[in-house]
Amino acid sequence: MARFGAVTYQTHETRGDAISQEARATRVRAALRRRDQGPKCAPSSRQTKDVAIHIAPPLETRAALLPLPVAALRLDGETVEGLARLGLHQIHHLLEQPRAGLARRFGPHLLHRLDQALGTVAEPVSPAQSQPYFATRMSFPDPIGTSDDLDAAILRLIEALCQKLDKAGRSLRDLRLDLVDMTNRQRQITLRLARSHTDCHTIYSLLKLQMRHGLTDLDPTTAFDMIRLEALHTEVRHETPHQNGDTTARAHETRGGLDHLITRLGTRIGIEAITRPYPADSHLAEKSEKRLAAAWSEPFDEPWPRHHLPRPLTLFAPEFICTAAPHRPPAHFTWRRQNFTLQSALGPERIAPEWWLDDPNWRTGVRDYWCATTRQGPRLWLFYAHGGAITGGWFAHGDFT
Repeated sequence: MARFGAVTYQTHETRGDAISQEARATRVRAALRRRDQGPKCAPSSRQTKDVAIHIAPPLETRAALLPLPVAALRLDGETVEGLARLGLHQIHHLLEQPRAGLARRFGPHLLHRLDQALGTVAEPVSPAQSQPYFATRMSFPDPIGTSDDLDAAILRLIEALCQKLDKAGRSLRDLRLDLVDMTNRQRQITLRLARSHTDCHTIYSLLKLQMRHGLTDLDPTTAFDMIRLEALHTEVRHETPHQNGDTTARAHETRGGLDHLITRLGTRIGIEAITRPYPADSHLAEKSEKRLAAAWSEPFDEPWPRHHLPRPLTLFAPEFICTAAPHRPPAHFTWRRQNFTLQSALGPERIAPEWWLDDPNWRTGVRDYWCATTRQGPRLWLFYAHGGAITGGWFAHGDFT
């Protein structure tokens, strides 16, 4: 009703047998015939119009929705075009058709939208809650240009911002500093913390470090008229219980020191560039580990998943090995233009590709992995591919040394 109720819709429709859709010669003869027979055969220009309304009157919702176009049901363009080809332009046209036929041709989504519009199916609305807003600002009657004055002003703003966060029971995660100079030029510094803070001195030291790397092109003679701090992202502060004596307190302090180090490194290379390994739910060696951002992930405290056979320290893309051995580990083979002699081999460990994924690297089919120790020193992770969409053979996939 809000989008289509204020539009005036005409009840006159253009049907498939209308004279305007006939050939040009037929239309000319029809016009001549109407001229010769008089005004009684002239096309009717009578068009009935609906009253334009935004809100349906009480107990008249169904009657108010009937003349609206089918696009008012929030249907996709393909469905609207398909209904138009069948001559179904308004909502009351849909109600006149069998529901089974509409569902069979256009799917259940059309009937679901129709029932929601008529009120037979509930459509609850979840309003978005407003996010808390925290910011502090300081304007100066005279511009400030010395570093001491700038540092003192920033520290006062951080203290005021932390006091607001303490009263609201929240802690700071992302901070933005806006500096406006006398020429109305604005400079922005964004600080992203690996751990939410409310300690103003810690935030101040990290912001100073970020300013040192973000304002390298700043002219020493620049003076500022206004400074503004805005908390871009805050979190609800939770008290950390200290149980089991000094052990938990020491672990919490260690974790805080690590987060502080991540934040300091992030001011130089970007906080997203600091990652930590995390086990992944896959039996494939190249997919058994994933990288998560250290600032937004918790350490994996459980024992690392172990495999039936050891995994190499270095894993690289499969490299073809020149050998004529069929299925057992080759006694002699050439890898990276070097000849190797097999001393011992541990295996096999058969690994099949994930059937629900089409991985181009696993189109060689099932693999039999061996931990091969050579007399020349390298301890390699070899596998024999049985062949699939691509011809198999012997490959080197990792190095244990």
